[in-house]
This record gives sequence, structure tokens and C-alpha cells, in this order.
Amino acid sequence: MLKRGSTTARIAVLTLAVLATAVVLAVIPGHRGWFDVGVYYGTVRHWIDTGQIYDYVRPGTVYGFTYPPFAAVCMLPMRLFGWHPAVAVSVALSAAATALLLYWLVDPIARRRDWCRWYAFGLAACLCALTNPVRDTFSFGQVNLLLVALVFTDRQLVGSRWSFLVGIGTGLAAAIKLTPALFIVHLLITRQWRAAATATATALAATGVGFLIGPQVSRQFWTATLWDTDRVGGFANMSNQSLQGLIARLGPQLPGRSLWVAASLAVLAVWAYRLRRADRAHDSLAAYSLTGLACCLVSPITWVHHLVWMLPGLVVLADAVLNVRRTARRRVLLTATWLIQLVVCSGMVWLWRPDGRSLGTLLGGSAYVLVTVALLIAMPIRQRPEEPAAEPASVARTAVLVPLPAEAAPASAAAPGGLGTPDGSDRPRRPGKRPAAVG
Repeated sequence: MLKRGSTTARIAVLTLAVLATAVVLAVIPGHRGWFDVGVYYGTVRHWIDTGQIYDYVRPGTVYGFTYPPFAAVCMLPMRLFGWHPAVAVSVALSAAATALLLYWLVDPIARRRDWCRWYAFGLAACLCALTNPVRDTFSFGQVNLLLVALVFTDRQLVGSRWSFLVGIGTGLAAAIKLTPALFIVHLLITRQWRAAATATATALAATGVGFLIGPQVSRQFWTATLWDTDRVGGFANMSNQSLQGLIARLGPQLPGRSLWVAASLAVLAVWAYRLRRADRAHDSLAAYSLTGLACCLVSPITWVHHLVWMLPGLVVLADAVLNVRRTARRRVLLTATWLIQLVVCSGMVWLWRPDGRSLGTLLGGSAYVLVTVALLIAMPIRQRPEEPAAEPASVARTAVLVPLPAEAAPASAAAPGGLGTPDGSDRPRRPGKRPAAVG
């Protein structure tokens, strides 16, 4: 029905999908009561009233503001709203960011495969809404989807008339929360020097704005608050789906910090290797997805709502299923895709006791960590048409160097996977970037 089918049938199916999604979201437990909106809202009012940020604690809890001062600067307009309008603005911004991301992620696939685009978008939105990270981001009132949208704005601008702006979104995201700063390293590894410089300059400028508006709180954050890990909660909390969280749940008798450093270095090595492979294949979606996964793994604290960085990787996996023609491999990828989608939607990490030490508790309580590691290691990277995997390197090299006859041009444009660009990428190749050597 994605390709064929009446509009009436599509509307009926999509209506049923939306209603089913709404029912599931209404009955599933775990709404977070806009907790983080409450922290942001209280912090802004406290800052204006007292000049302090990091001594604010939401009443009845031990949690306060943990982001850099620039994030608080961005949230200052909340002072103009009452509580309910603040919640409404939070939901609206996250919804807009989600819609934009889904358009960027799903529309190229729908165009390439000649699907009904609005129908594909609607079904993808339902699947997205069911995932635990997205549910938590909305019900906490978190900013993670906005950060993903900022970073992916840079990806969309590559090769466009606005390519000179690439890096600004990444820099702003890194100034609001520190974890996206890994995308600046991403730009360096993929040799996007100007974008990396722009991102770094933007992050420093935004941090400077924080110092100008709140010099005292900025000094406090960068010299003390940043290093106070007790402010963000316990590492062993089931909601912490990072490598550090998994290691902490193994038991206090282990050298947690040493294991975390070693595991993080291993993850970064795998990430850098696979990122270079994705960059050589001009698969920018896989490249950005890999970096988002690495961010979640190496951060000391990765709450479930931070795992919205996993969403692009799920799209890459689904796209790979559609592109594989070999039946056996297609079955494996299809099974993996549905299993991962089921795990990410299930919220299964909440079913286990935080103090459990059994293997089942360890695996179930760290399910999202394991899925993230699996995606980082095995997420498919689309092969360029010039680099058929089954051909010897010498044959592939010859294929790159010999020009195609004029009448073959349309076939090249419709290379395996139906991609619209000769190198098989969704986005135009970066200006001045030569194809990677083959072989």
C-alpha cells in the first residue's frame, strides 16, 4: 500500500494506526509529569530572583539544573509564561523537531522507492511515537529532540547553497548540552575542516554569551558543578543506559571508573573506524547515526530519553532491509529490525529491580545499552555503486575510471537502491571532496 492503493484505503489504515498509537500511549504507564520542564521553569525563575542557578533544587526532589549556563539563557523566555503555557511550548517544540527529523529521514527513502510520501511519513510517526526514548522526551519535557534536530540541520545543509552555515547547529547543541560535542570530532574525522571550525567557534561564542549574562554562575558551572556527578543521579540507576550504567550495575566491587574508561576507548575506536567507512561510502546518514550512538554509550549518564539519538540508526536499519535482495540476509536484517524496534518500544528496562544481580536483571535492565552497542558494531553502511562488494578491487577500480557512455547515464542515476545521486548518497557530495580510492 506504500506504492499502490487508493487514497481512501490509506487514510483508513493511517487513521487506525494513529488511534492504536493513541490508545497505547494513553494506557501505558510511565508518564513523567513534565518533570524536567518543572526543573527548567523553576531554575529560570530562581535565577532571575536570586542570581543563582546551580543551588536550585526542585521541591520534593534532589534534582536541579545540570546544563551549561547558555542552556539557561536559551530558557529565559519561560519566565514570560505560566506553567501550562510552558508545558505546551515544550510539547510543541519537541513535536516540530520530531516532524522535521522524520521528514529528513523518511522522505528520501519514500522518494527513492516511489512510495506515497504522506502515508509513509504518517506510519513512521506512529512507530516513532511508540519508542520509549520519544515517549520519555515528551513526558519529561526534555530538550533532546531539539538537539538532534540542530545537529541534523548541519547534515541537511551539506552541499546546499547554505553549506557555509554547516557547523552552527552542532556548535549550539554542544553549548546547550556537552554530549553532542562529539559531533565536532565527527566533523574532524570526516575532514570537514570548515564545518568543524564553525562548530567550535559557535560553541565557544555561545559559551561566551553565558559568561556575559551570568559570569558568576558560569564560573561555578565550569569549575565545580560540571565535575559533581552526584547532582545527576546514581550511575547504577536502571534509567542510565550508558556503558557506565551497565558497569555500575555489575556491582560496586568492580573498578568501575577503569572499566568505563577502557570500554569507552574501545567504543570510540570502533566508532572512528566505522565512521571513516561510512564517510568513504558517502553514507552521511549512517555516519551521523554512528556518532549519535557513540554519544549515548560514552556519556557517563545516558537517561532513556537521551536515546532519541538512536532513531536515525533505526531508519538506517529499516532502509537496509528494503535494499537487500538476498533472501537469507534480508530475513536476518528484518528480524533484527523488528526485535530492536520491539525492545526500544517496550520500556523493558523498567521491569527489573535496580538492586538485582542476576544475569536476567543485568541483560534486561541494560537492554538499551546492548542494542546501542549492537547497532554501533553492525549497523549497515550502504555500498556505493562504484564499489560492488562482490567484485575484486582491481575490477572496481577500473569501473570507477572508465567513463560510462551517454546512454548509460539514466541507469547510473537509478543505481542499486534507486538512489538519485551517482555516488549513492542521499545528499550531494561535499564540495571539493574527491571519491575515495577503491581497493
